[in-house]
Amino acid sequence: MKILISIPAFNEEADIGSVLREIKEVMGKTNYNYKIQVVDDGSKDKTVKIAKEQGALVYSNLRNIGLAKTFQKEMNLFVKSDADVLVHTDADGQYDPKHIPELIKKIEEGYDLVLGSRFKGKIEAMPLIKKIGNLAFAKAISSLTGEKISDSTTGFRAFTKEVASEIEFINRFTYTQEQIIRAAKQKFKITEIPIDTRKTRDSRLFNNPFQFAWKAWINIFRIYRDYDPLKFFGIFGVGFFGIGVLIGLWFIYLHFTIGIQGHLGLLILMILLILMGIQIILFGFFADMTKK
Repeated sequence: MKILISIPAFNEEADIGSVLREIKEVMGKTNYNYKIQVVDDGSKDKTVKIAKEQGALVYSNLRNIGLAKTFQKEMNLFVKSDADVLVHTDADGQYDPKHIPELIKKIEEGYDLVLGSRFKGKIEAMPLIKKIGNLAFAKAISSLTGEKISDSTTGFRAFTKEVASEIEFINRFTYTQEQIIRAAKQKFKITEIPIDTRKTRDSRLFNNPFQFAWKAWINIFRIYRDYDPLKFFGIFGVGFFGIGVLIGLWFIYLHFTIGIQGHLGLLILMILLILMGIQIILFGFFADMTKK
């Protein structure tokens, strides 16, 4: 079995060297035939130079295109390679390379996508708001897929060439979750292993934990909208319809007790809510019929 260990990197000269040395030390103790590739996302520092000095295959984007598009480039490179398994990890040293053989072992046992779960292992440092957001993501993904996922945002994962070649990404923001959702929908076997993570530099994707929380909840809504539109629109539609029906029941009560006098505005609101509810539910059905 041939292994390709892939690392996206953007201005990581401070950490990329030690990360590559650790990976080589760990993999040198195994019998796996492996290569390491670094996909440079337009770095302006010595990231590329250091990666090449450590013997990694380096592919560079002409400009910074972002993590999601760089991940898709990693998939394309993997599919064109002779490797059987891709292990994806980060360049900042957050994920301990000692777990790489454990990820590969699960692939050998027959799994197609193996996730390194921070929440099943030891987390050295993570802001509370970010932790809550990640757990909420995991709950949403578990609900959508029927798989028990504890860490859907982990970047430490291994998967087969079939997963890389057969999953088409459409969402630029939540590619880690999208891979899980689509893999589950396409009946690939998914599992998790506990991993230990280290404290690293502050995230470059979010300026603060509150920004992360805001983005997380927006993306959770996007996930439900894109992958379970019937539930997403159904909840809102039933809500509007239900409020309209309650107002209608109140009118019926008035009719049989003291009689209906006035309330024209409330009557119009009732009609609007019921019609809106029906329209939103129907939109959910149409979206469900046309989803990818």
